[in-house]
Amino acid sequence: MTISHLIATPRSTGQPWPAGAVRALVAAGLLATGWPVSAQRAPTAVPTNLPTEILSLACAPSLAYEAPPTPLRITGSQESFVRGTFAPGDLIVINGGTDNGIDVGQEYFTRRAVPLERRPISRDNPATIHTSGWIRVYAVDRQMSLATIAFGCDSVELNDYLEPFVLPDIPAISEHRPAAQRGNYGRVLTGRDHRTSFGRYDYFIVDRGSNHGVTAGAQFVVYRDKRQPDTFLVELGEAVAMEVRPDSSTLQVTVSLGAIMSGDYVALRK
Repeated sequence: MTISHLIATPRSTGQPWPAGAVRALVAAGLLATGWPVSAQRAPTAVPTNLPTEILSLACAPSLAYEAPPTPLRITGSQESFVRGTFAPGDLIVINGGTDNGIDVGQEYFTRRAVPLERRPISRDNPATIHTSGWIRVYAVDRQMSLATIAFGCDSVELNDYLEPFVLPDIPAISEHRPAAQRGNYGRVLTGRDHRTSFGRYDYFIVDRGSNHGVTAGAQFVVYRDKRQPDTFLVELGEAVAMEVRPDSSTLQVTVSLGAIMSGDYVALRK
């Protein structure tokens, strides 16, 4: 049902619209007419009540070797001035509506691709996929919608792109700890915002994925090569694969014996 139709249609019961519906209709009507809505406020942000481990994994980084499709994006806010960053409680505009299958109540992750260098994303210039939060659609028109920021991993930004919201599953971790594979080492690549140093509970990305036998919940040992002749690798800690893609995985540090750095080695327990 479109915004204009909702506004023009009285309730069949003859009773007043609920307060939440009134707010949505007012916002929708302003959106449909193009009337300035700087005073329009979104509903008060409410706690997600989700476990901390779910929230942290939902915000964890991933890796992309090609630019993700970004047809749906954040294009602005309902303020009297141009803003570039947003937080829970803000009302934002997205460039899609009923014509795109968007409806009130739908939720979307907000993300952006941050390449290693300022050039097109490619195999030799991968991008960290940064999840900034997720939004909930508040009112819709055919080609635009208003949404509220339901949760912020950090600041949500103008031009962040949208992906369907699906909460991640925490993988089961076996108590069995097989020996780490030798001679088949992966490398620590990067973390959120191109971080290069990691400690316990931090997430980082490695260049090993399902194509290399990695599964969700797989255990790794992290090593460092001090580049000294006739010496062993130094064990730095342990990590678990929380999200797995064909060519890369997102690991979480479970044991830290020292700072883990980009370029360190990981060996799969298998």
